[in-house]
Amino acid sequence: MIFQDLGKIEEAITESSVWEKVQSFLNLHVDLTKEISISVLDLLVLTTVIFITTIVLRIIYRILTRKIPENDTGKFQVVFGYFRWLIYVIILLVTLDSIGINLNAVFAASAALLIGVGLALQTFFQDIISGVFILIDQSVHVGDIIELDGKVGRVEEIKLRTTRAVTIDNKVLVIPNHLYLTNTLYNWTQNGTLTRESVDVGVAYGSDVELVKKLLIEAARSHESVLGYPEPLVLFTNFGDSSLNFRLIFTLDDSFIGAIPKSEIRFTINRLFTENNITIPFPQRDIHIKQGN
Repeated sequence: MIFQDLGKIEEAITESSVWEKVQSFLNLHVDLTKEISISVLDLLVLTTVIFITTIVLRIIYRILTRKIPENDTGKFQVVFGYFRWLIYVIILLVTLDSIGINLNAVFAASAALLIGVGLALQTFFQDIISGVFILIDQSVHVGDIIELDGKVGRVEEIKLRTTRAVTIDNKVLVIPNHLYLTNTLYNWTQNGTLTRESVDVGVAYGSDVELVKKLLIEAARSHESVLGYPEPLVLFTNFGDSSLNFRLIFTLDDSFIGAIPKSEIRFTINRLFTENNITIPFPQRDIHIKQGN
C-alpha cells in the first residue's frame, strides 16, 4: 500500500508542469564553441564537486595540523597550499570528463589562448616555479629574517607566487618569488638567531689605542641587547689617511632590530670619547700653492 502511494506521488511529480520546467532549465545548454557545450546541470554538478572538495580539504588540513609543532605550521601550510591547487585541477578535469565534456576539444579551443597567456605571463610562472624551489631546498622559512636588494624583513607568509615580509618600520614587502633565483639572498637566521654586528670608528693619530679599545668594549657591554658571550671584540683595522680605524664587533640575539642597538652604541662611544678626550677626526688635506717666478 505504501509503495503504491509512493509510486503515485512519483508519477504526479514527473507529470507536473513544474517538474518539466525544472528539467528543461537543467538541460538548458550553453554552446561555448561548436564542439563544447555545457548545461546548467553540468554547472551545478561542477560547483557541488568543488564545494565538497573544499570542505574535505579543510577537514584533512585540520587533521594533519593537529599534531604538527607550532613552528612548523607555517611551512606545512605553504606545502598544503600547492597540494590543494593540484587537487583542484585534477578534480576539475575529472569532473568535466565525467559530465561528458570533450577535454580534447577544450584543449584545442584554448591552445592559442594558452600560448598567448603563457608568453604574457612568463614572470608569473617563474614565480610559481621559484616558490616550489623554495620549498624543496628550504632556503627560506616563515619567521626567517632575509635581506634582498638592500631591504630587510621578517618573512610572514610564503604564497604560491609571492613572499610577504614585514620590515622593522612595519612596512610590508611583497617579494615576487622569482627574485630568489635572480638575486643574491641573505638569510640572517638560517644558522640561528644570533648574529655578529659591528660598528666602525676612527680616532685621531696620537690617541691612546689601548684606551680606545677599552672604551669601545665598555660601550658594547653597557648595552642590554649585546650578549656577554661571545664577548665583544675590537679590531684595529687600518692606518687611514686621517685616522686610526677600529671595528667594534658584538653579538645580538635579534638582528631584525640591529640598527637600533648599533645607533645607541654609537651615541655611547661618542660620549665616552668626549669624556676621555679622544678625538674623532674628519678628513683633512694640505694644499700647497706654488707661485711662478
